[in-house]
Amino acid sequence: MFETVVIATDGSGSAQRAVEAALDLAAHFDATVHALYVVDSGEVESTPEEVREELERALATTGGRALSFVRETAAAEADDDVVTAVREGDPADEICRYADEHDADVVATGTRGRHGDHGFLLGSVAEEIVRHAEMPVLTVRQLEGEANPEREQV
Repeated sequence: MFETVVIATDGSGSAQRAVEAALDLAAHFDATVHALYVVDSGEVESTPEEVREELERALATTGGRALSFVRETAAAEADDDVVTAVREGDPADEICRYADEHDADVVATGTRGRHGDHGFLLGSVAEEIVRHAEMPVLTVRQLEGEANPEREQV
């Protein structure tokens, strides 16, 4: 039923729970796992010119950590075969495009990302993916009281 699972990650606690759920699903169906991190070009472009380069480096570092978490979690579950990718653009658009390009059977994502609760006011990436993806979307929320590792590092 599921041959290709795309995990959209930003390194947040919610995304980490989605990684674990998606890897369980992929293991059950012996599916290929793709982990995707998207650098939000809108976030970069909206910052002052003098800090833009620093922000891009910080986002690249965050992306590297997020993808490493997926690889390490998969390896711990005896599944070393994870395809990783980094894209730049609008996160929801890029995730849907990537999933289409790789004929994904399901996309897994957290519901609360690096920007926390204000996504409820602005519309979340997960919501956009659910609305626009042509395949099923597995959304996994961060449980109340769970720490967000991204915020703990600050």
